[in-house]
Amino acid sequence: MASADDQWIDAETKIVDAPADHHDPLRLWLRLFSASRIVEAEVRRRLTREFDITLPRFDLLSQLFRVDDGLVLGEISKRLMVSAGNITAIVDRLASEGYITRTPDPKDRRVQIIRMTAEGRAYFARMAAAHEAWIGEMFADLSAEDTRALLGLLGKAKVSARKALQDGE
Repeated sequence: MASADDQWIDAETKIVDAPADHHDPLRLWLRLFSASRIVEAEVRRRLTREFDITLPRFDLLSQLFRVDDGLVLGEISKRLMVSAGNITAIVDRLASEGYITRTPDPKDRRVQIIRMTAEGRAYFARMAAAHEAWIGEMFADLSAEDTRALLGLLGKAKVSARKALQDGE
């Protein structure tokens, strides 16, 4: 039987040998995707169970937590890589719960500045600490050296993917 690196999970979740034509870049993409999905699913589950919040709401609060002056909807949507329309419902919900405020921009009344409230900051700080602990648990089997090496390699992969996109345009 092949090593674990030469195995993959088929549609019926049985471990089988990777096909001979399974090229390494494709295998790399599948491994990255599956690892990301596993971690994301567990983070979503824990956020819901322990804080009664969705990952998109957590992500929005995360962006606001980093800035004291707030952000406009367009900047939030750009940072989260989703449309402003997707952000509006999340903003409405977080505002109704008292975690954020919306105030018109004094220079342009059509633009709203979204800021965290003190309650929102405290709530997010608790979630962020728990989130960091969860991620630490999920990667506990990696040594500090493994983590640094993986960070470096994933950085190279990101640069390579961006370069391929730019070259293709």
